[in-house]
Amino acid sequence: MGPMKRLAAAVAMSFCSEGAIAQVAEPDWAKSPYGEEDRLGAANNLSPEGVVAAAGLVKTGKVYQLGVKTGPETPAYPGREYIVERIPSAADITSSDGSERVTAFDEKVTLSMGIGTQIDGLAHLGIDNRAYNGVPYTDLAHSHELDLAGVPPFVTRGVMIDMTKHFGVDALEAGQAFNEAEIRAAADAQGVTINKGDVVLFHTGWMGAKMESDPGGFVATQPGIGLGGAEYLISLGVVAIGADTAALEVIPFEDPARAFVVHQAMLAKTGTYILETIDTRGLAADGLNEFMFVAAPPRFEGTVQIVVNPVAIG
Repeated sequence: MGPMKRLAAAVAMSFCSEGAIAQVAEPDWAKSPYGEEDRLGAANNLSPEGVVAAAGLVKTGKVYQLGVKTGPETPAYPGREYIVERIPSAADITSSDGSERVTAFDEKVTLSMGIGTQIDGLAHLGIDNRAYNGVPYTDLAHSHELDLAGVPPFVTRGVMIDMTKHFGVDALEAGQAFNEAEIRAAADAQGVTINKGDVVLFHTGWMGAKMESDPGGFVATQPGIGLGGAEYLISLGVVAIGADTAALEVIPFEDPARAFVVHQAMLAKTGTYILETIDTRGLAADGLNEFMFVAAPPRFEGTVQIVVNPVAIG
């Protein structure tokens, strides 16, 4: 079985149909420190003070677009699709004297919100049919619980850690993990501190190496953060972690017997958001490690992922 098929199988096994959802006892991890009614997770660490501090990082006003285009050719996991139709609008209005005619197009879009640059929300992945803060899948199936329409905009300090610089390569290899020791060493060498409320981005070079030349390989395997690295950043109170890869975490997985352990630790256990397919190339080229980060997810009710175009302002 090839790597793409193995990954597709792992993804398929991590989800279940409504008919297969079984209620299980609430595990110890399924208790939020923000209270039993909390639905925001690490977004609770955003603050007005953090916005003011982030604004103080703007020195040149250069804006870095961190999102890639989402379209039918954007690399995507099996089963995710993008279809857009331009439809002539009913707004066809001719002036009373016949001198002008106003015409327009609308559009119909059919897509998964998990194509291209995206935020993984807290309903996206759970453990044993429970999501963040113990919300059972029986609730998720019949409501908009934990959807991204309820999440506030991320306006905060962002930091970028360049793992290619740390390892001295143009791009990390598929299956190459980095954890607490590597993150600490890279951050120290690059003058990066990580604070509560931050968004942390990693530059691995994978997007530049693979996304256009080998789109299937871009999503099937990748370098990425390991479980120890994710747990370290979670302990610091970060809001989100992202990278220039399709799944953030390392694939093949560190432990072949355990799939998406970083997603489990971040989304289900701690409510820490995941940012995927983040275009860090401009930040890396300019050596910008600290900036104002802004991402305002579209407020589509019910979504568990959402396409987004975040920006860094330096």
